[in-house]
Amino acid sequence: MCGIFGMLSLKGDPLHYPHLAETMGRVLHHRGPDSHKVFARPDFILGSQRLRINDLSPRADQPFTDPSGSAVLVCNGEIYNAPELRARYGDYPFHTASDVEPLIPLLTSRGMEGLAEVDGMFGLALYDSTRRSLLLARDRAGEKPLFYAILRDELWFASEVAALLIHPDLPRHADAAALRDYLILGYARQPRTMFASIRQIEAGTALSFAGTSVTPYRYWYPGAIKEVHRDDHSAAEELKSMLEGAVARQIVADVPVGVFLSGGLDSSILTTLVARNTDPSRINTFAARFAHDSFDESGHAERVARSMGVNHHSVPVGTTELLDAFEEVTRSCAEPISDPAILPTYILSKTAKKTVRVVLTGEGADELFGGYPTYIGHQAARHFNRLPSPVRSLIRAAVLKIPGSHKKVTFEFLLKSFVESAGRSLPQRHLYWVGTRLDVPGGDQIDWPGPHDAAPAQQAMHFDYQAYLPDNLLRKLDRATMLHSIESRAPFLDHALTRFALSLEEPMKVRGITTKWLLKKAASDWLPHSIVYRKKRGLSVPVASFLNDELRREVDLLLSDDFQEFHQLGRPLLRRMILEHGTGSVNHVRSLWPLIVLRRWVTRWKVQPPLATLTPQNSSQSLQPALLEN
Repeated sequence: MCGIFGMLSLKGDPLHYPHLAETMGRVLHHRGPDSHKVFARPDFILGSQRLRINDLSPRADQPFTDPSGSAVLVCNGEIYNAPELRARYGDYPFHTASDVEPLIPLLTSRGMEGLAEVDGMFGLALYDSTRRSLLLARDRAGEKPLFYAILRDELWFASEVAALLIHPDLPRHADAAALRDYLILGYARQPRTMFASIRQIEAGTALSFAGTSVTPYRYWYPGAIKEVHRDDHSAAEELKSMLEGAVARQIVADVPVGVFLSGGLDSSILTTLVARNTDPSRINTFAARFAHDSFDESGHAERVARSMGVNHHSVPVGTTELLDAFEEVTRSCAEPISDPAILPTYILSKTAKKTVRVVLTGEGADELFGGYPTYIGHQAARHFNRLPSPVRSLIRAAVLKIPGSHKKVTFEFLLKSFVESAGRSLPQRHLYWVGTRLDVPGGDQIDWPGPHDAAPAQQAMHFDYQAYLPDNLLRKLDRATMLHSIESRAPFLDHALTRFALSLEEPMKVRGITTKWLLKKAASDWLPHSIVYRKKRGLSVPVASFLNDELRREVDLLLSDDFQEFHQLGRPLLRRMILEHGTGSVNHVRSLWPLIVLRRWVTRWKVQPPLATLTPQNSSQSLQPALLEN
């Protein structure tokens, strides 16, 4: 695991600011505090800040070069099929036991097509001096980040946005389309970032730069995977085998490995399989212990850990810890990350750093196996909409009279969300359920990835896998863990397991009112019924109450003149939401929290207002090659 960075003169001229490569490394130091190395020439620089996970010796520090010295590689991530690649290229003169080094013979011989043969999480850069070309690529799910900017005929890239912001000529205007996505969803969608001058490599894609030309290449098409009919028993057995293989591959490390354990299904599966593969007494698990009872699940996690015989750490997550984490995250991250779960993840990582360098997490299980209640909602909407209009109106009126609550996601909240949006189209309904609910002009118009001929719940899962997962959940996880120099791994995003999950028919995922139907059936052989079928809670944070107390000043600042240029929502709307939230009549935390994070980002990074208006017309996502024209 590393932080990678570099510069390339697209025309072969000497670099304008080569001395700033050292500064880029310092900015990324938290991603790789164990070593700092650069490979420099007058017209290009590749650098790495390494966190030593596999082969802890200095000889495995990056950048790597091929025997001729013409190919130079830096990679942030872990390559799980490195042993197979190493065996395939047995004649290559490997000098380390690193999982990254086998990428050199693969990519130099196969080019971009070789990316389809990599099983792992990565953001990588490969420079070929014979062709004067630079390849930037990212893993299928988007676990590891990779950003770039083109200015004055130079390409700069880095694992984090903050490392690019040291460029003295880089404009800091917000991107209008990304900002619009953020106000609708709570996050910007790839390939855009919140800065108009910075882009990110999309998950499952690569860009090859040669001179002033660029070649995009997509090697992963999740929407193209066809559903396969399977009987229940064989599907469960196949899933169990794949889960065991995924965990076995991802616990390989030369440093201690732990698990973020909530006591829910996904993390309990991981803990069980890790304990079956290694000595349980060497495993450390970590759970958040909230002071607010409705948010606390630490008791469930402790029971799971005790039954497995692992070393469990129950980490206090109270008001003080959360507010301290809020200050540090908004100060350190050059992206507005509006998922409040980044705060307890940051706190857990701070504790985990004391005993482990790698943690396994359950990210991806909900999107791939149908874990969110929204998927049941999409199925139920078809039945609700068949009811006579007067009956629907009576039900809607009765549900909306139920008092609001600042507790964790409640049945009242889910019911209200359902009746308010069941009659909308599938994309509009899903955006309402998962988004910010801010009144953004044209806010119900947003790109909807395929397959469009799938069942409604399947379509929603594809959207979540291709948008919510990489652009929100994995971004949150990467930043929170790497701020404390620990590596997160998500076994549910194993390549073979992902392909299997995407090929499952809808009833294998959501059956009746049961979510994750197949995953629960498979886990029943490993875990007790009380864990497998416990109600899903998720890692939520009591920020709704903070807005009326500890963060009240942050709420008031949303009405400032300078911030108005960014959200363009209008003061009357904001005043109404703030008043309703303060009185407890309506819980507006899903709308107000992203705005608070956004204002912090604008202030901390001196962001200028967007040069375009926030309209659906400028929200196209296919922008990577066009950046060369700017």
